[in-house]
Amino acid sequence: MIEDFTPENQKDDDLYEHHAFTVDKGQAPLRIDKYLMNKIENAIRNKIQTAAKNGNIFVNGQTVKSNYKVKPFDEIRVMFEHPPFENLLVGEDIPIDVVYEDNHLLVVNKPAGMVVHPGHGNYSGTLINALIYRFDNLPNNSSERPGLVHRIDKDTSGLLVVAKTEEAMAHLSNQFAKKTSEREYVAIVWGNMEEDEGTIEGNIGRHPKNRLQNTVYLDDEADKGKPAITHYKVLERLGYVTLVSCKLETGRTHQIRVHMKHIGHTLFNDERYGGDLILKGTTFTKYKQFVDNCFKILPRQALHAKTLGFEHPVTGEFMRFETEVPEDMQQCIVKWKHYSKHQDLL
Repeated sequence: MIEDFTPENQKDDDLYEHHAFTVDKGQAPLRIDKYLMNKIENAIRNKIQTAAKNGNIFVNGQTVKSNYKVKPFDEIRVMFEHPPFENLLVGEDIPIDVVYEDNHLLVVNKPAGMVVHPGHGNYSGTLINALIYRFDNLPNNSSERPGLVHRIDKDTSGLLVVAKTEEAMAHLSNQFAKKTSEREYVAIVWGNMEEDEGTIEGNIGRHPKNRLQNTVYLDDEADKGKPAITHYKVLERLGYVTLVSCKLETGRTHQIRVHMKHIGHTLFNDERYGGDLILKGTTFTKYKQFVDNCFKILPRQALHAKTLGFEHPVTGEFMRFETEVPEDMQQCIVKWKHYSKHQDLL
């Protein structure tokens, strides 16, 4: 991986979004702008061409133009300009549901629809905007994001721990890295799961054809992803869908969403992974209307971070927090319970 930049590219380094890749050995020749569009989420062509024009795309240590054709084992480094940094981190008076707070940390119950941190397309209304309005001098994590020890997706609801001091940030981040924290999610997935409980193991990495998705890589391709382990347990069988508990041993992007799709049980109404289609059930019009009504009640992936446990960074006490499944998921569950009781499900 390339680490050195010329001095002119080092100035104002915090105004850039950095990406680095090593091209796969089986990669056919492909223009680098097309290659990067497939590799980087939200990397529109104009954005890539601007980076190339400004000398911010490097291959094997040398700047290249957007028509450069990548080759196997090329070392690629890209720097995309952020909007002015001060626009990304503006405090906003946004209500947040604080479950617990002391001088070292706080635990927040994030609603579905709230983005955790500012990024391309989401510069305001995020959890970080709310946090920096409320607190001064939050410590930065390794990605320069104030207070964040971990994150959950925009349309996933549930618990997050936020560090208020450098000591808390280091201690809590270490727990997540060493897998000693406890994270349990509740999800509605398509299909009637065969086993009452089980473990999904499969390395997770960027999908080769859809840059908005991740996927599971196994066997000879395992090195394309990072190790990921999810433990699941059936909570209730509801006919064409199943209510499950998922405990994370690792914390990869979209981990539960990717692992569940991998075993044939895509999350209910998970648009990005195809769960917003009718994946199980009958062809009857009334059934389609029923599912559409469920989608309207729960207009997001059916995933909630219900339980969060960790060792307090100062007292050493193990703390565990739980939240109720939110109303939209509860209503959807009730509808499926009623439907499954009154239908002859195959």
